[in-house]
Amino acid sequence: MTRALRPDVVLMDVRMPVMDGGLEATRQIVAELPEARVLLLTTFNLDEYVFAGLRAGAGGFLLKNVPPADLFSGIRAVVDGDSVISPAVTRRLLEVCAAHLPDPATGRSAAGDRLARLTDRERDVLGEVARGHSNAEIAAVLGVTQGTVKIHVGRILNKLGLRDRVQIAIFAYESGIVRPGTNPPL
Repeated sequence: MTRALRPDVVLMDVRMPVMDGGLEATRQIVAELPEARVLLLTTFNLDEYVFAGLRAGAGGFLLKNVPPADLFSGIRAVVDGDSVISPAVTRRLLEVCAAHLPDPATGRSAAGDRLARLTDRERDVLGEVARGHSNAEIAAVLGVTQGTVKIHVGRILNKLGLRDRVQIAIFAYESGIVRPGTNPPL
């Protein structure tokens, strides 16, 4: 149906009876129609689905019991190119990412080589995105316009070969740019 209808966003159930469920469908949609965003919905608050869904290219992950206003907000965020993850899952996601961060004493990692592609300002924006801040919040902290922040986010996505803000956050945590509990909020 996605091929025929070409929607802006697809609400996908993680567990489906055909293929490998919603995860395989998400992989195919992202591969064939990169302009379509996928928002995964599930009743299962399991890390394996979250990580697999994000790796498959989903723009977000929400539990089915999310309040309607939060669901609509999540849909709008994904359509706008942002990402959304259920608050119940976010903390566990950050804890898992933190466990895989490189030790600063060991030197540069493969992520360090990718980071070298970014300007200092783009690294600043990358860190703020990883902390979950909106474009408006980032603009206020850095003293630039929201449009400038959007341009920086687009350049970060392009230079690092990432799809969306969730992948920026994962990259930032995996590369050690941000660490849970050590970065002050706005």
